[in-house]
Amino acid sequence: MLELENVSVRFGGLTAVNDVSLKIGSHDVIGLVGSNGAGKTTLFNAISGLVRPSTGRIRFDGRDILRAPMYLRARLGIGRTFQVPQPMHELTVRENLLVAQRFGTGRVDHKKIDDILAFTSLADKANRHAATELALTELKALEVAKALATDPQLLLLDEVLAGLETSGKRRFMGMLRELHTRFGVGIVMIEHDIETITALCPRVAVLNFGQLIADGTPDAVFRDPAVIKSYTGADHADT
Repeated sequence: MLELENVSVRFGGLTAVNDVSLKIGSHDVIGLVGSNGAGKTTLFNAISGLVRPSTGRIRFDGRDILRAPMYLRARLGIGRTFQVPQPMHELTVRENLLVAQRFGTGRVDHKKIDDILAFTSLADKANRHAATELALTELKALEVAKALATDPQLLLLDEVLAGLETSGKRRFMGMLRELHTRFGVGIVMIEHDIETITALCPRVAVLNFGQLIADGTPDAVFRDPAVIKSYTGADHADT
């Protein structure tokens, strides 16, 4: 579905993403991990169209989208969330979803909006002011709901669990498990908590200083000496 080929993103003299090649299938659920500054969000920005790679190619369903604008990528089926929730000010929860749906699909489907509101447990908040009347867990759910409203084939989730307390995180993880099967979307999620990634993602990719240093099962990846060193500075795992 999505193919990255030798993608690099540079900001002046800084290389944020360095020659990354990655293939993501329609049924994949992938955890994208790495230390702060590893290039994870920049890679999401390159895929979704917020930044243009300095070099490389990006294909989605066989189509070259390197120069495609954000709205076209959304309409092709790439949805995303942001680490810091970004509700549309002055709009209700439902209106946020309607705007996202029109942006991502070019149409309005009220039944689909109702289904998404119910799935994300926001139905009783549908007419609340999104920016001022939602708790953090609800704002995170709204990020997912807006992305789902664009009818994605691939969903990029940027630290949707960050900042949630234990019970909220547990409920959110349950929703994410169901999301993959119910909506039939591929998922790539950025997350720092290794236990969460291991529980949710059958596949893990690791960035370190912008480079992809591992890609495989959680067990194999988190035993990889290069990954251990990137996290701890140690040359090998304790035995």
